[in-house]
Amino acid sequence: MTELRLGPLLRYTDDSCATVWIEASRPCTARVRCSNGAGGTAPTFQVAGHHYALVTVTGLEPGTAPSYEVFLDDTPVWPLPDSPFPPSVIRVPASGDGVRVTFGSCRWAAPPADGKDPVGADALDTLAVRLAADPDADRPDVLLLLGDQVYADETSEETRRWLAGRRDLDRAPGAQVTDYEEYCRLYHESWLDPEIRWLLSTVPSFMIFDDHDIVDDWNTSAAWLADMRATDWWQERLLSGLMSYWVHQHLGNLSPAELADDPTWAAVHAAPDGTGAVRALAERADADSASVRFSYRRDFGRVRVVMVDSRAARVLQEDRRAMLDPGEADWLREQVLSDPGSYDHLLLGTSLPWLLPHLVHDTEAWDAALCTGERGARWARFGEYLRRRADLEHWAAFPRSFADLAAVIAEAGSAPGGPASVCVLSGDVHHGYLARASWHSGGPDIPVVQLTCSPVHNSVPLMMRVGFRVGWSAAARALGRLLTRHGRCERPPVTWRKRGGPWFGNQLMTLTLRARAAHLRLERTGPDAALHTVHEAELTAG
Repeated sequence: MTELRLGPLLRYTDDSCATVWIEASRPCTARVRCSNGAGGTAPTFQVAGHHYALVTVTGLEPGTAPSYEVFLDDTPVWPLPDSPFPPSVIRVPASGDGVRVTFGSCRWAAPPADGKDPVGADALDTLAVRLAADPDADRPDVLLLLGDQVYADETSEETRRWLAGRRDLDRAPGAQVTDYEEYCRLYHESWLDPEIRWLLSTVPSFMIFDDHDIVDDWNTSAAWLADMRATDWWQERLLSGLMSYWVHQHLGNLSPAELADDPTWAAVHAAPDGTGAVRALAERADADSASVRFSYRRDFGRVRVVMVDSRAARVLQEDRRAMLDPGEADWLREQVLSDPGSYDHLLLGTSLPWLLPHLVHDTEAWDAALCTGERGARWARFGEYLRRRADLEHWAAFPRSFADLAAVIAEAGSAPGGPASVCVLSGDVHHGYLARASWHSGGPDIPVVQLTCSPVHNSVPLMMRVGFRVGWSAAARALGRLLTRHGRCERPPVTWRKRGGPWFGNQLMTLTLRARAAHLRLERTGPDAALHTVHEAELTAG
């Protein structure tokens, strides 16, 4: 009998259709049947010996929330027998409803139920428990997962034991993953958590990668990449990571229309085994980042979400260094400025924060100047050493890209009839904060805010906590000015001030967007393994 190995994950949704992703134990036909008669079928496709399906569900109607079942070759496989959770549903908001967006990043897979959690309760687990227990609880309309959905370089004890049964862990890269099968192990470990499995089956999710989905500090610099390519394991690791990302995360970000136009999707379905087509995509992404796009845009009513690939799309040569290659930058500009009067709120999802604590920002800008040779070859060598040791590779470490993003935001926010708010949603730095930007000249009058929420389930060392707190202080700003003066750095086009935080611990942020109003809530897990509100703010009054 065909078994459901992973999923279902409810992914893309709009006012008439949705996609549901599954992994099966063998080739079959997957079918989703909704309680209101909506549904869809899809054959599985094969990648590296695994069998997946992405089912397009049609016949949905606004204002409804039908439950659904999953069948593999007419055998019911979801809901699971004796499931303690409510039925999974596909909720389609009515026209004019507000949009509730919950987001965060950096999730280690939770330990087994009988094991002690060294970093505290998983915020997504606790959200799932709350929703399952109270059908009337505030429910996200969408989850935005902003990176580090899996940790390829920080594996659990259980996974390390499994890896040791496959190969010698005394050889590099040791207990890190190396190939597609090992990446699949990470997704199984993370997404088979019962609470997470149910949550992802009933709340639509959109995702983007960050460094740990591949390796810590992925694409920090050209010198870093050259060192990685000199190893005998990096190439397979990168290609397998991109392949598994495309299958497990990226496909569900795309609409049915986008899938229909995707040549890799067509090639995968045209062949008995789609491994070669997906590997070719990964090879193109490695050889020429401009040839593959992982960024995407979604509109939820009058809320526009633009998810930006701030890892694979980088230009690393020091004389042309940029967070986004020229084609990607043009695409971002087009998505943001395409009829800005058609949306009330713009959400820019980028795994790495745009606005950082001031001392961190200035240190990264100073280091970027050193690496370009602004202070000579000896300082350039020190700059590269510091960049790697201190993870100095956020937007601030790409000064031209930082300024370009500021310019795009200013143009959108200043457009006649444009949005009521612009929110940059990020994670990565294992704490949360709210910062508001203002322009030295020519900036928009609307709120432009950096909302950073991380981790969902992870930790941050004490010294880094102290550093992140101090980084916002007046003394830190003064030290930062000295650094940027030494680096002969240009003044950034915006200034910003912290309006909340820093907050530490496992957490989620939720934006509730209704008409021109935007409300923010930050929730953090407590000792009772429940989510508690620690901050609320009205970003716009509407």
